[in-house]
Amino acid sequence: MEWGEIMLKSTLIATALVAAFATPAFAFHCPVDMKAIDAELAKNPQLSAADMAKVKELRAEGETHHKAASHQKSVDALAEAKKILKIQ
Repeated sequence: MEWGEIMLKSTLIATALVAAFATPAFAFHCPVDMKAIDAELAKNPQLSAADMAKVKELRAEGETHHKAASHQKSVDALAEAKKILKIQ
């Protein structure tokens, strides 16, 4: 086996391992984000009607994606909602 072939196979294996372990991490992150958004919404934040509607839409979208095991889409939607709410 040539050195380049060994490196290519090693890279592919490492990438597969990272992907396999990253997906469950996103799965556990979604409920934490949803809880944070819900807690902030319970405080009745001062948002425009449009921003409030967008946050609620993104929160629902995040939950839908989470339940469908589309965790990256869930994390992305929830992150956008958190940005509007100015929470970490």
